[in-house]
Amino acid sequence: MRDWLEREIVGNGRLPLLFFLLGFLVSFLFIRLSVRLIRAEVKWWPGNVTPAGHHVHHVVFGVVTMLVSGGAIIAVYEDGTQTTGAVLATFFGIGAALVLDEFALIFYLQDVYWAEQGRASVDAVFVAVAVTGFVLLGFRPLELFDVAGFRDDSGTWIRVAISVAALVNLLLAAIVLAKGKIWTGLVGLFVFPFLIVGALRLSRPGAPWARWRYTRKPKRMRRALERERRWRRPVIRAKIYVQDLIAGTPDVEHARTAAEAELEQAVHAAPAPISSKASRSGTIDGLPGPGDAT
Repeated sequence: MRDWLEREIVGNGRLPLLFFLLGFLVSFLFIRLSVRLIRAEVKWWPGNVTPAGHHVHHVVFGVVTMLVSGGAIIAVYEDGTQTTGAVLATFFGIGAALVLDEFALIFYLQDVYWAEQGRASVDAVFVAVAVTGFVLLGFRPLELFDVAGFRDDSGTWIRVAISVAALVNLLLAAIVLAKGKIWTGLVGLFVFPFLIVGALRLSRPGAPWARWRYTRKPKRMRRALERERRWRRPVIRAKIYVQDLIAGTPDVEHARTAAEAELEQAVHAAPAPISSKASRSGTIDGLPGPGDAT
């Protein structure tokens, strides 16, 4: 392990990234433990920060920590050591965890920490950890094209080939995301074959791709709906259980009922796209026109 750390992490200048991830994870676990204890009204644990009766959310402390540590990282960028970078990156990771733990509050502009919408914060943390983990392990976009000094070759045709490969990579990623496969698209940015598989397979039925391509192909839409219900149900149950385990209310039965409720909302055929023919409203068929009653 020590040799691997020296060779892969320190030797490749990724020590600050490792400490960012460690600071992020420790901070996230600590703040989740803290809010659980506060919610349980444990007497020996400090409560919320409420100067003059105003509840200061921990996202505020996260923003301040990120601003200070991020500015310090920029200040020492030219002549700082990896050790200095690692220390500052740790604080940046701590701040990032405090911010993303309340991502739902920022996104919805409401205090939905313990509500259903609060699961968005857990999703944001999962994405941040996944991306950081990939980069830490040495993955990067266009990884399959980085062979034998391919990126460092100054030849014109080599550079053209790299540019075309980058465009293909981004195009496939856009297709996969349009098909509603967020995690496949995320992983595919680092492992190219995932993008190919995601782009070739059926779209999720409620995704933009299904709305554009499947509304006039009922058989394909039916296949997409059947696949969504068959394969997404256990995945959604597992996701909700993990989210609840982290965010609160860990209950297997709740995971089952919540999964069914999410499937009822998510598993449906996409609506028809905006009509290309002129309608009275000039937008979508069926909307009231200027002279219609409201």
